Amino acid sequence: MRSTLVVLLVVLASACSQSGAPSCPEGTEEFIEYQLLMGRSGPEGEIVDDEAWDTFLADTVTPRFPDGLTVLDGRGQWRGADGLIKKERSKLLVILASPGDDKMRLINKISDEYKRRFSQESVLRVVEDTCVSFR
Repeated sequence: MRSTLVVLLVVLASACSQSGAPSCPEGTEEFIEYQLLMGRSGPEGEIVDDEAWDTFLADTVTPRFPDGLTVLDGRGQWRGADGLIKKERSKLLVILASPGDDKMRLINKISDEYKRRFSQESVLRVVEDTCVSFR
């Protein structure tokens, strides 16, 4: 039964993503959820300490998305371009925004600035249509 349910959920999720924007239930609004996963280490160890992160958040992220966001601390791992598994502390930045063409441009600017400022190889970005209620 469990595998049937998983398959059904995958099929439903696939159908929803292929149809475009979600059909939001009454009482919710269509939003876009942006998740940016940002590593805090460089070749010589941690280079994005709490003070550097707070400065980046204040001068790069908040001016582009002043209505609100969420930051979570994490620990992750990934395979670098050199093929080695790297483990590091990370930040997960979650931004919910109303749909609009300019939002992805702003997300790209945030990612590009993070990579440039902290010599990062990449910033993982997840973009999903979602429904939000402010009750």
